[in-house]
Amino acid sequence: MSRDLIPRTLLFLLCSVGFLPPLARAIWLDLPSVDMKCLSEEIPINILVVGDYTVVHDDWDHDLPTISAKVTSPFGNNLHYQKNVKSGQFAFTTPVAGNYLACFWVDGHNKGITSSVNLEWKIGISARDWLSVARREKIEGVELELRKLEGAVEAIHENLLYLKNREAEMRTVNELTNSRVALFSIMSLGMCIGVSAFQLWHLRGYFEKKKLI
Repeated sequence: MSRDLIPRTLLFLLCSVGFLPPLARAIWLDLPSVDMKCLSEEIPINILVVGDYTVVHDDWDHDLPTISAKVTSPFGNNLHYQKNVKSGQFAFTTPVAGNYLACFWVDGHNKGITSSVNLEWKIGISARDWLSVARREKIEGVELELRKLEGAVEAIHENLLYLKNREAEMRTVNELTNSRVALFSIMSLGMCIGVSAFQLWHLRGYFEKKKLI
C-alpha cells in the first residue's frame, strides 16, 4: 500500500464517523410536579450502558429539588434506583435484549415544584472509557482513533445482526399469526355453513309438520 493511500483511507474512515448511528445522546427532561417521566430504549444483549443525570432548576435562588430515579430491565428488574438525589450515575451491561426504561420523578417533599433533568445516555462504543484504554495499551493519536473506528464498526455489525434476527423473529410471528387467522376464518366459515344447514333442516321439518309445504 502506498504512503499516499494511507492518509486517504484514514480520511475516509474519519469522515464516515459522521454517518454512524448515534450511540450517545444528551436529553433534557422536564419533570411534572405530580408525575414521572420515562425514557425507553431498545438495546441488544451484552451492551454496556452508562447514564449521568443532573437536576436543573430555573430558580437559582433556592436549593435544587431532589428527585428519584429508577432504571428497569425488560422484565421489570431494577438495575438502578436512587431517592432524594440531585445527580447520579448508573452503568450496567444488558443481560437480555429488549426495552430498558429509565424513569425520573420529583420527590414527595418537593411536590408542586417543576424541575428538569439533564440526562447523558451512552450506549455501546460511546460508553467505553477510551482514556483508560489508551493508558492501558499505550496508544494515542491516529492509532487510538483507528481503535475507536474499529469498535464503532463492530458495534454497527452487531446491531445489524440484531436487527436481522429481530426481523426474522417478526417474520416468523407474522407468518404464524397469518396461518392462525386463516385457520380461524375457515373454521368460522364452516361453522356458519353448518348453522345455516341446520336452520334450513329445522325450518323444513317445521313447515312439513305444519303442512305448509
